[in-house]
This record gives sequence, C-alpha cells and structure tokens, in this order.
Amino acid sequence: MPQTPVPEMIADVKAVVGEGPVWDPATQRLYWSDIRTGRLFQYTPSRKEHVQIHSGIFVGGLAVNKQGGLTLGTWEGVMLWRSDRDWKWLHHEPPLPGKPSKYQFNDCKAGPDGSFYAGSYYDNSPNGKLFRFRPDGKVDIVAERIGVSNGMGFTTGLRTFYHTDSAARTVYRYDYNPRTHVLSNRRVFVTLPKTEGVPDGMTVDAEDHVWAATWGGGCVIRFDPDGKEERRIKFPATQTASVMFGGRDLSDIYVTTASFGAGSPPSGLEPKGYDFNAHRGGELYRVRSNIKGKPEFETNFSWPR
Repeated sequence: MPQTPVPEMIADVKAVVGEGPVWDPATQRLYWSDIRTGRLFQYTPSRKEHVQIHSGIFVGGLAVNKQGGLTLGTWEGVMLWRSDRDWKWLHHEPPLPGKPSKYQFNDCKAGPDGSFYAGSYYDNSPNGKLFRFRPDGKVDIVAERIGVSNGMGFTTGLRTFYHTDSAARTVYRYDYNPRTHVLSNRRVFVTLPKTEGVPDGMTVDAEDHVWAATWGGGCVIRFDPDGKEERRIKFPATQTASVMFGGRDLSDIYVTTASFGAGSPPSGLEPKGYDFNAHRGGELYRVRSNIKGKPEFETNFSWPR
C-alpha cells in the first residue's frame, strides 16, 4: 500500500457524531455538523480558525447553495440557511410526540442538476428512504428499505452514483442518467466484513476512486472503481465518520470523527477485536495528500419570499 502522511488534528469540537463535511471553493472554507447536538461548524484554513455557526435543530448533512447560503438536511426537513436569524424551510414535517419526522436525515449530497439528495434514518428500522428534492419543488423517492442512509457521491463522467447503507455494511453502485437524473441498476460495490468498521460518510476523488470513512475501523479506505482497496489512512480516533477533499487544489483530506458511545456498553457496531479503551473521536482531522478530489455540486434553490 502507498505511504500516507500522519493525520493532523485541527479542531477539537468534541462532536458526538461529527458528519457531513462540505468544502466551499468560493470561500475556501469547510463546513461540518455534529448531528447529535444540533451544532454546525466552519473552518477557515487561511486563519487556522474554527467557529460554531449554528445551534439548535439537528443537521445531518448539508450543501452549498448556488443562490446563497447553505442547504441543510435536518431532523425536520430541508431548509435554506444563512444564519440562525436568517433561514427558511423548503420542506418541513416536524416530528410528532413519540414519532420522528419522515424527513429525519442522516447524510445528504447535492446533485449535478442542483437537487438535494437526503437519506432518512430511524433507530433500529430498515424503513429509511433516499429522497431527491428538486429545485422546482418536486420530491422523488429514489431508494427505499434503507437501514442507515449514509455517504453518497458521483463519478466525474456522471454515469455512476454511490450510496452507502451502513446497516448493510455496504456501498451500492447505481447507474446514473445525467439527462433524466434517474438512478437504476443498483448493485453491490463493496461490503465490509465484520472484522472491519462500518462504512459511513464518503466522497469520490478526481480519479473516480471512492473514499469511505469506517465507523469503528479508525480509518478511511480508498477503493478503486472495481471495489478493490487501494490504500487506507489510519486515524487516532476509532470512529471515523466522514471524509471530504478541500484546500486550494483539493488535495487536503478532511475527516470528521465521533465520540458517540464512549463509556457506554457495546453498540454492536464495533468490529471484532475492537479496543474499547481506545479514543473514539469528536475531532476534525486533516491529511495532506498528493491525490486530488473534485468540487462538490451545489444545490440551486431559490429563497422563498
């Protein structure tokens, strides 16, 4: 395997579940969330500064919005957000007593046409769905019977879409039609054995290799287009949750981690031989690499009047 640099811890936000990192090339900033505490963060490398920019509703995933602000996939629906004083719901279904919203989202991704892909998640339920929220206001269900909807990504030629179901320990590959935006022909790309971690957040680099963070595995694995492991980067936190390229030339690898479960009984997600005394996470890490990512797509939603 190729040699890789040592990860650098750049922000200790003590995230319970650090997720959803998104790089904004226009502002040269990284955004990421802590799903379980309702916090959103911003990191500016030029200043070596990280700040908390949101507190309140839980945010599972996000995207930069072409018409301003961020698009947030929350536990109550999809919103456009500029600040906690300036935001609007696009699709909202608040939870009822004892019942979560059907729009309780775990991870999200902008699509090539400005749509917003958001996967719902419910504890111990296989009834999650992957939604596509279109700029024209329409909503499609593009996949169903998902245990834990997680990382997504498109290849450079826009012919393939990847989507992770962490409950199935599997990253799936779909054919993607860039004209109609229809997904078809779902098949297994890679399934991690129980001796490894659980595949979580992911991204696709400029060479169409898939990078998957492994919850419980303490690493990020790079797979070639045939699903063969090409390299892995180990981290000092066992719960590596998501991964994103950033930096001026998109060769910096940012990885979020999670402290969830620390000091608690086993969750059942830990791989065989898991060190329960090891540090689980909560920090944001960066790795300098010689591999380049590609810019993420932006949503294209108009702000409601």
